[in-house]
Amino acid sequence: MGSGEKVFVFEDVAKNKERNNCWLLISGKVYDITQFLEDHPGGDEVLLAASGKDATQDFEDVGHSDDARNMMKKYYIGEVDSSTVPPPKKIKTQPHSVTRKDDESGFVSKMLPLLVPLLILGFAFGLRFLGEKGKAEA
Repeated sequence: MGSGEKVFVFEDVAKNKERNNCWLLISGKVYDITQFLEDHPGGDEVLLAASGKDATQDFEDVGHSDDARNMMKKYYIGEVDSSTVPPPKKIKTQPHSVTRKDDESGFVSKMLPLLVPLLILGFAFGLRFLGEKGKAEA
């Protein structure tokens, strides 16, 4: 970070998430993209959804071109004080607990491919048996 650059706290960056005042935080840099909202190829809603938080992962996941990265320079307004940025939210995964219902549905789904052909075969033999019995009585 060079001298004379504006340094923002995350709270100030997060407040600027409206259509008429929209900032993005990407890789520790702050961009005022208000004027770019209507020109963004992905639409303004994508940018508005990424504002108010650290948008680094959102930005990188899209795979922006070098031209897009160069274009960002004209919207750059400063850096963020990294000590004020909250850690990314981790998605909590609950350990899978096996219940009796899970066991039963697993058993049925494993046995179904075997049971269906056996039922069809049994039905066919039953019809054949009834057909032969009917011929014998006639």
